[in-house]
Amino acid sequence: MHCATLLRTACALAIFATQSAAQSSSSTYQSIPYTDIYTIQPSSPGPTFTSPLTVSTSVPTGPNLTNGLALTPPMGWSSWNGFGTNINEKLLRDTIDTFVSSGLQAAGFEFINLDDGWQRYPGSRLDNPLEADPVKFPSGIKALADYAHSKGLKLGIYSGPGETTCAGYTGSQGHEEEDAKMFASWGIDHLKYDSCCSHEFAPESVVQSVVLKMSQALLNSGRGIVFHACHCGWANSWEWAAQYGANQWRIGQDISDDFNYPGNRMKYFFDVLDLIDRGNPLAQYAGPGHWNDFDMLIIGLNGNSSHEGAGCSNVEYRTHFSMWAMVCSPLLIGSDVRTLNSDSMETLLNPEIIAISQDSLGNAASTVGVGNQDGGDLQVFAKSMADGSFAVALLNRGSVTAEMSISPSRDLTVEWPKYTVRDVWKHKTFGPYDTAYTVEVISHEAKILRLYEVVANASMPLL
Repeated sequence: MHCATLLRTACALAIFATQSAAQSSSSTYQSIPYTDIYTIQPSSPGPTFTSPLTVSTSVPTGPNLTNGLALTPPMGWSSWNGFGTNINEKLLRDTIDTFVSSGLQAAGFEFINLDDGWQRYPGSRLDNPLEADPVKFPSGIKALADYAHSKGLKLGIYSGPGETTCAGYTGSQGHEEEDAKMFASWGIDHLKYDSCCSHEFAPESVVQSVVLKMSQALLNSGRGIVFHACHCGWANSWEWAAQYGANQWRIGQDISDDFNYPGNRMKYFFDVLDLIDRGNPLAQYAGPGHWNDFDMLIIGLNGNSSHEGAGCSNVEYRTHFSMWAMVCSPLLIGSDVRTLNSDSMETLLNPEIIAISQDSLGNAASTVGVGNQDGGDLQVFAKSMADGSFAVALLNRGSVTAEMSISPSRDLTVEWPKYTVRDVWKHKTFGPYDTAYTVEVISHEAKILRLYEVVANASMPLL
């Protein structure tokens, strides 16, 4: 969520409009017609709000805080992309129930995360306390957390270090310890702490200080709470956020529901390929307990939600999910899980893709070997796995089908006399091979493979 420079005045007015459902139902404030903050355009062309990507070869020293959580990338659901601020208790309970009945919980998806809009009051924390909207959440957040826990799931919540949040509700500025203890008392398991609007132009040291305050407050709260320090890919968060106690941090601006949009939608949003490119040089910063966050999953939005974007094909959504798993991004569904079609469910429930995401070694994939073939349209990504295998993605970014190959000696720098190839979308094993494996990859597809060394007198894992 983001209020760009030239839109700041407009956003200050429009953020209240995004809350129409909450405002019309609460007696504490007046209803305002709905307006999507992202559709408000500046009166004259403005700059593109894409921060430069810098990658350091050294990791700066910090306080070395850790909560021991999120040893694999968090999996679950977030309310923002599909619903914005139009959230309520029924939606959350229905989502919890659907997670259980659909098989998502059994597949490993466990967090049900409230994003912005659960709060009662719009406006500054100087004027109002931070509490749940009693109309949207009549039973309260603790009751919702208890319900999630009773189903074997976890509940997440949202706040920010400013006086207001990105959608204009009361923030946590000056109340970090108080809010962390309140979240803990409610049974909260995950906090998205969003500084994208309140600290958009703050120096890196200031962003570090507000992250540190809440990180320490959460550690002092008496409850283990996964900490997402969300700063939209600015202030080089990947270099220092882990040492400041964050379990995940955004590497880029908000994702749109697009696979490959020319430029940035509204001079701000990133598409799937944008985020893959931005994250490729940052793989070194991911690992157990601390993850590069490529933003929420767009599978199931289909261009029909209030979120920005024209939608993707099923092949593109599958590639999106596959690549998020390969790079160890958190896997947070952003659509309405109650209405997901069979294609979306088949994508999200693939146990072999999820196993790549949740591998205990925690290595994030990056380009290897032949890498950028054909002018950049064909890319090979790989990562080593805890069982000694390699997960490989053959990504065809281009518009036509192409032959792609993977060779353990050429691309992975391992000397395997023979190896087998497991296609994790076909659920079939091929080989053994002693030369490069070659396969056709259609436009915008990522072939996801597991390569295993063939060892004499050893049996291959049954998958």
